[in-house]
Amino acid sequence: MRVVVSGGCGFLGSHLCEALLARGDSVHCLDNCSSGRTANIARLLSVPGFRYQEWDVTEPFVLPGRADAVVHLASPASPFDYHRLPLETLAAGSRGTENLLRTAAHHSARFVLASTSEVYGDPLAHPQDEDYWGNVNPIGPRSVYDEAKRFAEALSMAYRRSRGVDTGIVRIFNTYGPRMRAHDGRVVSSFIRQALAGEPLTIFGDGSQTRSFCYVDDLVRGLLAMIDSSAPGPFNLGNPHERTVRELAELVLSTTGASSGMRFLPLPVDDPVRRRPVISRAREELGWHPAVPLEEGLRRTVSWFRSQGEDSATEAGRASAERSARWEERSVLRS
Repeated sequence: MRVVVSGGCGFLGSHLCEALLARGDSVHCLDNCSSGRTANIARLLSVPGFRYQEWDVTEPFVLPGRADAVVHLASPASPFDYHRLPLETLAAGSRGTENLLRTAAHHSARFVLASTSEVYGDPLAHPQDEDYWGNVNPIGPRSVYDEAKRFAEALSMAYRRSRGVDTGIVRIFNTYGPRMRAHDGRVVSSFIRQALAGEPLTIFGDGSQTRSFCYVDDLVRGLLAMIDSSAPGPFNLGNPHERTVRELAELVLSTTGASSGMRFLPLPVDDPVRRRPVISRAREELGWHPAVPLEEGLRRTVSWFRSQGEDSATEAGRASAERSARWEERSVLRS
């Protein structure tokens, strides 16, 4: 297959590109690097069948050659990024999604949307299955990401129903692993960065809120299964084993050997109190379930962070910030 991957320089996207190439597919990677890093795909640039194109998916796109599948991952995804880039986040979910749907329609290709558990908001139903419609604040600080993904889901289904496009939707729950940015504001990367620096781990609220953490290799297997399927979904992709944020902090301290302790701050507005997926549909229709225990996944992730070194992580963060500033300048000029 020839697969277009938008957001291919990001944390998830780069792992997906690798997995596709490893099984013999060719990949056309798109990214504007507003939050992704070309360092994530550096080793792929010399791999036969891989092509990287710097592109903003909210701009019209003409793909050179054919496409058998289009996977739309492009969007600021961490709270730090979508609070910093609110209009760009909304544009990626709306114009970006439609541009890639048009590409898929033109090539009669499979289209896979990477949606998110954030469409469930701060859920009133627990655990969350795909029939739950969610509890989202449409004007809250998280709404630019939540509503962008909800709109992208609606648009994908409209293209499926009205234009016969082979669309599929996956709702991704908390995912972690190598290549997370140290300063992206996500709980796993923040805890590991703080522990390795000997700083107290910052917990918002009392730490009793829960999340379900899925290792990146498991998540990518789910994406591959969705690419190969013709099912519309949506499917929850995540680990159904629920952990409190405080439990995660204790595991990170134990894994790193740090003794820096914890500090507690107020819970952010609209932060979900509980989050756990029901994955029975993915098990039955995709044959997918996560296999890597949290303890093992954390060991691998901590090892990767250690291999980067403090100076490397700082330099990468500085380069990412500079790219983001250039991206924001271009966005102002276009407006």
